Amino acid sequence: MNHANPNRSDELARNVAVALRFKQTQGKPEMPQVEKEVLAPNYDRVRGGNLHLANNARDQGWPHPALYLRAAFPDRVDVMEQVIADGDRVGLLFRVTGTHTGNFFGIPATGRRIDVYEVALLRIINGQMVEGWYMMDEAELLRQLGAKLPPRPDGRIIAPPLPQTDDAATFVKKIEAQSAATVLDRNKLTAARMRLSTQTKAGLAADHQNLRYGFQHLREYSAAHGHGMLDLDAAFPDRGYGLDVQLAEGDQVWTRFNVSGTHRGAFCGITPTGTRMGVNAVAITRFNDDGECVSSWTFADELGVLLQLGQPNLLLE
Repeated sequence: MNHANPNRSDELARNVAVALRFKQTQGKPEMPQVEKEVLAPNYDRVRGGNLHLANNARDQGWPHPALYLRAAFPDRVDVMEQVIADGDRVGLLFRVTGTHTGNFFGIPATGRRIDVYEVALLRIINGQMVEGWYMMDEAELLRQLGAKLPPRPDGRIIAPPLPQTDDAATFVKKIEAQSAATVLDRNKLTAARMRLSTQTKAGLAADHQNLRYGFQHLREYSAAHGHGMLDLDAAFPDRGYGLDVQLAEGDQVWTRFNVSGTHRGAFCGITPTGTRMGVNAVAITRFNDDGECVSSWTFADELGVLLQLGQPNLLLE
């Protein structure tokens, strides 16, 4: 487990301890008591990790995978990779692992192992979680299970709504209006400015590394199926970003943003639909002592895009 700042302040350390206690007791006998202690009465689970699979299964009469998916993956273990804390927020990047031995939102047991990323952005006030936002790599999860999204009897594809946040320019102006007194403040501003344009190189170090692209699986699919390098600007010529949350600690800045655009060009073999797409993403950026971004790791809601374009099972074809 990598902490953005192993020597964080006592208050931030307490918030991290609450978040990790909540995660690490899931599936254990003490879980009900821990939930009573760490979840505030007004706790708001803003987004569930399996948002799309759950929405697809709603009211279909399929078996529910139970709390924290334990009926579908009884040996589930979450492997914590990255932890960041800033103010009343804690960010967790972890891998969900387990064996699929029970019905999972309409997908019969496959016996397959999964190992997929999930990110959690939590708000903790007075030692209790008041908000939880989660996003799992549902596209990769389905691919690892070798299972298509279960068809609904009504034939509907439940696509997510477009995110409603400030656009990047408005978000940046709000940051610029504040005093950038610390290195962390300046790194946040640089990370936000990187979303002002899809072509910007501002703020990137000469040796910047892109450790993971937001649409990583779609990039790999496009190359493997003869569609060439994924060109998001050609597929979505009006593509732009919105931003709503940032956390900075140590040499890291985590940014929750969204990418949106109108499908006007070829995209992984999908002919233009004219559909407006917009999905959430999280970027983890690292900075050097000169305030330059040296690496980026980005994770976007790829299944959400495919649902919006009417092709939820593309990666399995």
